[in-house]
Amino acid sequence: MTTTLAIIMDPIESIKSYKDSSFAMLLASQEKKWQNVYFKATNLFIEDGKAFGYGQSIIVTDNTTDYFLLDEQKKYHLGDFSTILMRKDPPFDMNYIYTTYILDLAKKAGAFIANDPQSLRNYNEKVTISLFPECAPTCLITGSSPEIKAFITQHKDVILKPLDGMGGQSIFRVTEKDANLSVILELMLKDPNTKIMAQTFIPDITNGDKRILIIDGKPAPYCLARIPTEGETRGNIAAGGIGVVQELSERDYFICNQLAPFLQENNIIFAGIDVIGDYLTEINITSPTCIREIDNEKGTTIAFDLINAIEEKIQH
Repeated sequence: MTTTLAIIMDPIESIKSYKDSSFAMLLASQEKKWQNVYFKATNLFIEDGKAFGYGQSIIVTDNTTDYFLLDEQKKYHLGDFSTILMRKDPPFDMNYIYTTYILDLAKKAGAFIANDPQSLRNYNEKVTISLFPECAPTCLITGSSPEIKAFITQHKDVILKPLDGMGGQSIFRVTEKDANLSVILELMLKDPNTKIMAQTFIPDITNGDKRILIIDGKPAPYCLARIPTEGETRGNIAAGGIGVVQELSERDYFICNQLAPFLQENNIIFAGIDVIGDYLTEINITSPTCIREIDNEKGTTIAFDLINAIEEKIQH
């Protein structure tokens, strides 16, 4: 029987195929002769207690242009798929939550979901590092401007992050003498219900913000260190960082080993953790990236390893 894979992702025509991790997964799945079907989150729905979506069979080619071919759109019962890859990028808003509810029904009907929809809801990519204080820098999560200012006074050099962003968006490095501090806090806390993260600045960012990919609890042997450009404190590629592939350090493996039981227990088969120096700064489980950069430089097979791990889950 043919293995069927549904992938939920942002518009495929807008990706950069040479570096897109979701595209790498489609290539690997197709190489295994799986049948791939492409969905946008906006085309998923619930009807009579079952999860459906309007999707299109997709064939991909490893090109930078003309890299995909879509069949006509048709209605699919999501529970009929062998596996579903949830690869929709943040923002993690209520529409994202609603999509996970639909995926709950697909899971109930028998599809294997990567990553598990309940875990996507439960484990915010920034807040979850609080479960591993032995690995993380000193952090404060609050919506109180006075508390944040007191934290900055105590720790002097601090990074402020929104809890629902990606790609280095709206991240600020501040000090207690920063003339723009009040304005920054007003901007980040303009919604009185908002909470943000304050995190002690890690000077080792100059050596890169390492993205480490973990498949079913096991880390890939290489990471992508995203090194900030001069005058920048964010290493994110989307913020202009330069990617350098590196071997994992002893500390990197220690952090991965601390996380492995948690990831496996919560059916998070694919995670991308961020490590700066000796510190875990994020646990990305929505749509981790950097597969292609590492595979292309080191000849690893991270995308295939992931698809093989999913196949093992399906079989068992």
